[in-house]
Order: sequence, then C-alpha cells, then structure tokens
Amino acid sequence: MEFGTAGLRAAMGAGISHMNDLTIIQTTQGFCRYLEKNFSDLKKRGVVIGFDARAHLSSGGSSKRFARLAANTFISQGVPVYLFSDITPTPFVPYTVTHLKLCAGIMVTASHNPKQDNGYKVYWENGAQIISPHDKGISQAIEENQEPWPQAWDDKLIDSSLLLHDPYATVNKEYFKDIQKQCFHRNINKETNLKFVHTSVHGVGHKFVQLAFKAFDLSPPFAVPEQKDPDPEFPTVKYPNPEEGKGVLTLSFALAEKDGAKIILANDPDADRLAVAEKQESGEWKVFSGNELGALLGWWIFTCWKNHNRDTCAIKDVYMLSSTVSSKILRAIALKEGFHFEETLTGFKWMGNRAKQLMDQGKAVLFAFEEAIGYMCCPAVLDKDGVSAAVITAEMASFLATRNLSLSQQLKAVYDEYGFHITKASYFICHDPKVIQQLFDNLRNFDGKNTYPKSCGRFKVSGIRDLTTGYDSSQPDQKAILPTSKSSQMITFTFANGGVATMRTSGTEPKIKYYSELCAPPGNSDVEQLKKELDELVNAIEKHFFQPEKNNLQRKTE
Repeated sequence: MEFGTAGLRAAMGAGISHMNDLTIIQTTQGFCRYLEKNFSDLKKRGVVIGFDARAHLSSGGSSKRFARLAANTFISQGVPVYLFSDITPTPFVPYTVTHLKLCAGIMVTASHNPKQDNGYKVYWENGAQIISPHDKGISQAIEENQEPWPQAWDDKLIDSSLLLHDPYATVNKEYFKDIQKQCFHRNINKETNLKFVHTSVHGVGHKFVQLAFKAFDLSPPFAVPEQKDPDPEFPTVKYPNPEEGKGVLTLSFALAEKDGAKIILANDPDADRLAVAEKQESGEWKVFSGNELGALLGWWIFTCWKNHNRDTCAIKDVYMLSSTVSSKILRAIALKEGFHFEETLTGFKWMGNRAKQLMDQGKAVLFAFEEAIGYMCCPAVLDKDGVSAAVITAEMASFLATRNLSLSQQLKAVYDEYGFHITKASYFICHDPKVIQQLFDNLRNFDGKNTYPKSCGRFKVSGIRDLTTGYDSSQPDQKAILPTSKSSQMITFTFANGGVATMRTSGTEPKIKYYSELCAPPGNSDVEQLKKELDELVNAIEKHFFQPEKNNLQRKTE
C-alpha cells in the first residue's frame, strides 16, 4: 500500500498490501512523527479519530479496532486523542478538527467501496483533507517508523489513560446547532405534507439524518428497515454505492410506494455523499445525477443567501466551487448573478483547502460540489457532507412544494434561466495498469509523436488540457493553470460544438472514468437535440479514445 493524499484504501487481511493491525500501527507511527515535526503544540492540542461500521470477520480487522490501535499509538507518545466512542459520519471528523482546534484528524472508513475494503483518511489542522506535500512527508515518516513501538498492539491501555477524550456528545450537539444556520424555512418545514424516505445503505447515516431532520423541524423520514442498521456485509446491495444507480435504491422505491413518499434521500455508508430520487407525474422515479443535484443545491443556497443579504455589495465576497470534471452550471449562475465561481482539481481535498483559503481572506464560500454526489453546503465542514446535504435538500423540496413545484420542475427552471447543461459520465474497469498507461500514451501520440487527437469521429477537437503533463493548448504559454500530477492520468478535450470531455484514472478504484458536458446559452430549449448530440459525442469518445475491445476494458454495468 502507498500512502497518498487520499490516505490508504485497500482490502482488509494479512500482509503489507492490506489493511490490518500492523499496517495501521505503522501508518499511525509515521503520521504521529510527522505531526510532531510540524506542530510544537501537538501534545497540547491533540488529534481526533472516527470510524465507520466496517468489519472483516476472517482477519479480525474492523474500523473500530483500527481506530483504537491508532489512538493507542498517539497516546503512547503523550498526544491527547479525541476518539469517538461510537460510529460517526465521516464529516464529523473534519468538523471536530475545526471545532476543537486540533492538529489533525483520522477517519477509518472505505466509504462506498466493496465490503472487504477499509481505509484511513487524514485531515490537517485546517479541517480539510491533506494535499501535497503532506502525503509525501507522511509516507516517508511511515517508512522510517515501521517497527511497532512497545505495547503498540495493546489497545486496552487507552481506556485508563487521561489523554483519551470522547467528543461524541459535544460534537453531536454542536454540529446540529451549526447546520441550523442553513435552515431558512422552519415554518414551512413544520407544516409540510411532503414525505421522504431515507436509506443509509447499511452504513452509519440513519441516526444522524433523523437528528438533522429534527434540527430543521421536519418530520422524520421513513427509514428503509432492511438497510437502516449498520451491517458490514451490506447484504441487500451488490455495491453499497448510491452513485451506481437504481439497483441500490430498489428497497427505497418499494418503501416510498408503500408510504406515499415522493422523495428518496440515500447516503453512502459513511454518510458523506447523497443521492436523491423523485417520483415523477408519470409514476416513474427519476434519480438525479450529481450534477443535477449540484445545480439545484447551488441555486437554492444562493437564493437563500440573496434573500437574507439585502446589501448588494456583499456579493463581491461570495464564492462557489466545483471540481473540474463537474458541470459548469455554477459558473453560469455566478456569471448572471455576480458572485465568484472557481474550479479546482478533482476531489474535495482541493475544494476544502481552497474554501479555507478564501474564508481566511474574509470571503463567504456558500457551496461546493463534485459530480460524484458530494456536496459541501455548510462552512462548518470543509469536506463533502451527506447529512447536511440531505436535510437541506428536504427543506428545498418542502419550500418548492408550497409553490406546487417538484425538484424536477425547478431543475428545468434553473436550466431555462441559466442555460441547459447536459452531462453524461461513466467508466470502464481495467485491472492492468500497463493497459491504462498505454491508452493515455496513445492519446498523447495520436497522429505521430507528441500529437493529441484533432478530431474524434465527426467531432472536431478545439482544445486540449493534460493535467498529467501540464500542457494546455488554450493558454498563451501552453501551460495549465491548475496543478499537475504525474502520478495520475487526466486529459480534457474541448470540442468545436461546445462539448467538453475529461478522461481520468481513479485514485481509489481500478477505473478509467469519463465526464462529458454540453452547455447551451439561456434560451436554447431543444433539450432532446442537445442530448442526442452529447450521446453521439460520448459514443465517439468510447469508440476512438477508449477502444474498449482492443484494450479489453469492462463496461460499467447496472
């Protein structure tokens, strides 16, 4: 295993390439030494550690066990540890770092990965996930501290230590107090007849979403009974990932039909992501894409801000962020409304760190999102947060219902006003790193050495940005503005028809992902024609750039 900006993620089991007691001890020893080097007051401030409900019976590994071993490592060096006494959503860890002014945070989770996996996610003192050079510094410190320290395995020692603190009660109280700052329609919430179904997909989210609804004075959502309690086996789903589509929501649809609920809210197992589905007038269910929900939440959060800030000058300090592979809808809203929009590299580590920089300059960062159903709706958490996103979505839907509007109708209204943004994203599975490398090398040497494609089927390429090499054809000096990384593959193609498509490798899964978008100016309402054009563009990209048959790539299946 290699420690990167996403920390660690691998299957639980024996050996140095797996998550187990030894690799957790080694990682934490390295992290502890690195923090000692960076913070002279580490022994005063301390760290927070949280965990989800994952467990691996055959190896004895579990998120709780790993969290306790990590706590033991820090306490053995005199560092105070705020260890949650029970499972929590991932966003509670960055929240605690900021709220208690700690040096760092660790969350033991593999999010929505398959059941055999676990992970180790790290936050810096600013409450955001680590970015370079911290990953390299921690990785080096791990290499230098591989032999377990005395009593490294004996996690019972922490129970009698005065350095062990439990932030569970405090954080539960303070977090729900803080997210209420995003509650703008309490009276509507109290009165609404709209019914919601919630699923935590066998993860940690159930209790916390119930509490969030209570904090907003909303009636509690109906919980999918088969999925509400944590279960490391994830018995009712093939993949515990609401992003995978309707398969994960089968039980939610059934409960919603039974109880007359119009809207489904689904968290992934560590409750940092949110998927939303709505029953249409036809009786069909529409599952919103991450980009569509990003458009709705962006519109809603800005509308609420505008209604509570009559000072027109204040807008110059308002920002929204999204990742470079997400829809540019926030850019369109920002241009028309007069606030700032910035895009970052893929992943909330970039958006969280940029948001903190802006906030430190006195700016208001209202919202950030990525198309992978991740939303930061509340400045108290500088990471994606599926709990606050769920309750804010519920308030938005309740408000719209008083205007006889559905989420789908409001989404169309947003596109009518700011221009249609049609997106399509998917992935291919490839377990052979050599094939992935060759695929991207071919794109960089398409018509001879160092030449990128000039067309893709009938679609003319008008611009290339390669964030692996740092090349950007649109810049005067041909150098990309966003940071580059040689360790991951990422190329963005701009097409003459206004389409944009990005191909990139995943940092945590054996996938080559693609993201495509066609943006139309306000007033172009021929949505079907736009969708047809984007479908044809995506088919051409798959055929000419991915070459799935030649490269033996496995398509995403429902």
